[in-house]
Amino acid sequence: MTQLFSDMFGTIIDNTPYMKAIGAYYAGASEDGITMAMPWREDLVGDPETRVIASGVVTALLDNCCGMAVWDRINAFKAVATLDLRIDYMRPALPGHELKVTAKCYKLTRSIGFVRAFAYETSVDDPVAAAQGAFIVTALKSDATGVKS
Repeated sequence: MTQLFSDMFGTIIDNTPYMKAIGAYYAGASEDGITMAMPWREDLVGDPETRVIASGVVTALLDNCCGMAVWDRINAFKAVATLDLRIDYMRPALPGHELKVTAKCYKLTRSIGFVRAFAYETSVDDPVAAAQGAFIVTALKSDATGVKS
């Protein structure tokens, strides 16, 4: 049985400092893509009056999940970096509710992964935000000693 690279996503997220700081976790994979989630917390609020999570936190969760969707598509570790990310915010996240992001790499070339993602509380049919991005994929290079960098 072949091991899926996505089997390591929980460990990767748990060891990514910013994802750890905001409490993000890997929620699973399906035909719809990779899903990450983040519990609502008071310290993540951008506007104390409305208690809405800061948009930068939502952006970081979308960006990270999109990159993982590329890894899921290639089923291997290669360096992946955000080349372009567009986010359309449709409504504020609901205070007190866990935020989820589902991302799917719908096209992969030799060097670019194209991804769509949605941030939502209960259903992707009522998104907080939608993202479309392009992620560069590079192979790790060996130096003269054969050590990968």
